[in-house]
Amino acid sequence: MDITKRKQAEEQIAQLNADLQVGAVHLQEANRELEAFSYSVSHDLRAPLRSIDGFSHLLLEDHADKLDAKGRNYLRRVCESAKRMGELIDDLLLLSRVGRAQLTRDKIDISSIARAVFEELKKKDTDRHVQVRIAKELAAEADGRLVRVALDNLLGNAWKFTAKVPEAHIEVGVEQKEGGAVFFVRDNGAGFDMTYAENLFRPFQRLHEESDFPGTGIGLATVYRIIDRHGGRIWAEGRVGEGATFHFTLPTAKPGGRT
Repeated sequence: MDITKRKQAEEQIAQLNADLQVGAVHLQEANRELEAFSYSVSHDLRAPLRSIDGFSHLLLEDHADKLDAKGRNYLRRVCESAKRMGELIDDLLLLSRVGRAQLTRDKIDISSIARAVFEELKKKDTDRHVQVRIAKELAAEADGRLVRVALDNLLGNAWKFTAKVPEAHIEVGVEQKEGGAVFFVRDNGAGFDMTYAENLFRPFQRLHEESDFPGTGIGLATVYRIIDRHGGRIWAEGRVGEGATFHFTLPTAKPGGRT
């Protein structure tokens, strides 16, 4: 009886290993197909897009006098659409790469990354006056490149959605809750209706009009994937007209880790 049970267990383990090997092969094939698709998107689609944008600008620059106001307006809309499509392609490729990128876990300084992001935002929008508060010594054990992408999106959103607030405030910090450290990005901007909170992290799901707050609707989906790949969680709280707070968890930094 003991030998029979052991043999059965060995056969089950062997079958499980075989299934895992088959699954690994299928995963590799899926990744290759995704790589091919990404290459096609980044190269094959960009060429005609550049042509549309380039010739439209040439018409506006060299032949505007032959067009009436309505014709010039149409061409400007073509240029704007081409630009938006280029941004959409960039964001889709980034979302794809985040899902495939190999994680490098080091001790990272989230405070320093947040400050660098805000410096970039200020350079692009020098007329804005935003009160920014970043807690000191925010640290985690994570991939610094991917966390930078996540903060680019989270802080970029906070910057964007506080654009119509007379006294904009953005805060980056950490709280001790749910048995551990929970980082947060908080703003006093447009906020959102909590009824639709679950849609925030889905691609192309927007809770605000494009005319009010432009964007591709992919940024938060990218953030979700980054946090999820680290084994963390992300969720949001907000109220219309009263701002939003994005909470997320990352592995705690170990003493003596690399920075």
